[in-house]
Amino acid sequence: MKKPSPLILCSAVFITLSLTILCCADKRTKEIDYTDTFPFNPPEYVCYRTPSSIVIDGILSPDEWDAVPWTSDFVDIEGDDRPLPSLQTRAKMVHDEQGMYFAACMEEPHIWATVTEHDAVIYRDNDFELFINPSNDTHNYLEYEVNAFGTVWDLYLTKPYRDGGIALNNWEFAGMQSAVHIDGTLNNLADTDRAWTVEIFIPWSSIYQVAPQGKPAEGEQIRINFSRVEWTTEIQNNSYQKIPIQGEDKIREYNWVWAPTGEINIHKPEYWGCVQFTSAIAGTAQVPFVRHPDEATKQILRALYYRQRQYRQAFGSYASNPADLKAEDLCLPSLLRSLAITAIPSAYEITLAGWHIRQDGLIWQL
Repeated sequence: MKKPSPLILCSAVFITLSLTILCCADKRTKEIDYTDTFPFNPPEYVCYRTPSSIVIDGILSPDEWDAVPWTSDFVDIEGDDRPLPSLQTRAKMVHDEQGMYFAACMEEPHIWATVTEHDAVIYRDNDFELFINPSNDTHNYLEYEVNAFGTVWDLYLTKPYRDGGIALNNWEFAGMQSAVHIDGTLNNLADTDRAWTVEIFIPWSSIYQVAPQGKPAEGEQIRINFSRVEWTTEIQNNSYQKIPIQGEDKIREYNWVWAPTGEINIHKPEYWGCVQFTSAIAGTAQVPFVRHPDEATKQILRALYYRQRQYRQAFGSYASNPADLKAEDLCLPSLLRSLAITAIPSAYEITLAGWHIRQDGLIWQL
């Protein structure tokens, strides 16, 4: 019998390997049932100029704040699947040439606090928290926490913990002012309180420490979120003691927020609220919020970022083919044509309509 030529043998091996690779690639695509991410639907807010000067004393004086709109009421951090909070929480924002002002009001029948050390872990008490991402790229964001004593914890985060972010606990909001006012009595077991309020001022120089512009331009949008930690308590041994939430076995806190993230994790800046700045004075005009058209592109990139995480968990490397991420589920065909992925096992960059995202979640436009 005549032996096949080496060329024919090589061709057969090549065809066999090619079919094997194609089958494996197809098998990979079919094996991953991508988990849908929490819907991207951040709340929106227009931040006006101050109608009058604001004294940071914790009291929401009518001439300072009445013309400034409230945010929507806070909801559970996990979203609509969880019950609405039993106590109302909402906030306000306003700005002037010097910086940005925040106010919050929290209904509370029993106001208590224990932490008195600066930069301690404030959320071991009931607290109010503020998060600011001035670059709107999920990196280099700022955190502030305060309890009813007025004890503050401020810190800077290089990026979310999920992406290997580092929290700089010794970082300070230079020039920040904050104050708490209690409508009731603090740590008094014998009465029923009504609410506690917070006022915060942060200079632009602190908000934009890592950004070049110094302060926001007209119409600019940044990402902000607020959180309220609330522990269920009862009076035991003449003190407030934490107890499990009704129907649960373990002691844990409620997390009530302005912008839900879909899980008990506030460190998902892509879900935070969108705040748009205007030079109009609060109470003198109604400025509409205008969603930036590029936000839709960024949301697609973020969804692909989450799929890349699932892909790597399944196969140990990142996908380099949009089909492996089922990108056609996220993009219209006309937009899909501009999608490109460059990947090595430990890193990737996805480009879509001039926007980029990489494995640590940073999103940018050249």
